[in-house]
Amino acid sequence: MENESVWLGPMRQPIKLLMYLSVATAAIIGAYLTVSAHFLGGEVGMHEMLRPEGRTEVLAMLWALLASFVFASLFLSDTIGAIEPKPAGFFDWISLICSRLAMIWVVLIVLVMFYEVVARYVFERPTLWANELSLWMAGFVFLFAGLYAMQQRSHIRIYIIYDLMPRGMQKLSDCVSVALIWLFAISLVWGGYNEAVQKFMRMEAFGTAWDPPIPATIKPGILIIISLVAIQALSNLIADWHKAPEHHSPADEIDETEIENIRRALKED
Repeated sequence: MENESVWLGPMRQPIKLLMYLSVATAAIIGAYLTVSAHFLGGEVGMHEMLRPEGRTEVLAMLWALLASFVFASLFLSDTIGAIEPKPAGFFDWISLICSRLAMIWVVLIVLVMFYEVVARYVFERPTLWANELSLWMAGFVFLFAGLYAMQQRSHIRIYIIYDLMPRGMQKLSDCVSVALIWLFAISLVWGGYNEAVQKFMRMEAFGTAWDPPIPATIKPGILIIISLVAIQALSNLIADWHKAPEHHSPADEIDETEIENIRRALKED
């Protein structure tokens, strides 16, 4: 990824410092909770992480994790990869921050599943929470991936007829597409709002031993993120309005950077 600041500017270093501090704090508290649970007879485990009432150390851990996710997502969104276009729309920053959060959670899902495999097959002590935690995070990763795909303009588009149109008709087609996205988002929010609020207010849980509030968070998350997708689509429309006409071919799908990385890796082997 490119190292120069994309949008944070002078705030890049303070955000980086806050990221390191929050991650270190979460790691220290996590290590303390682990040692306390396994060697000091502590009662704080993953079950209590969802029920932090009256547990100062659990609340501190949750706040440290939240700060870690926020500052890490902010810092990582300030760099872009070689194949990522530079942000141009008014909403691109929000989508990039959400995409970095999703990338972090993908790593966490891998770590959680690795821990579960080792615990189950090496120590014969499977967890009650790994599968639900992975499912919980994966649901939001899937939703954030849709937002990121919209910001990157990497969603499925059919250009056969679009490329034959004059620029005015292309703009009209773009307006129709954005209008349909907004119609879908408004309809989804209209139809699912009451149910989402009810699930969230009663903190509806998953009904398993660990019992995480997956329905209470995923349902509102769907409505919120699909609304963000609609705003991102409008942002794309505004940013692309004065761009020159583009012509597309199958060669556009070739990632030269990735091919070069593969060649370099083969040479090193």
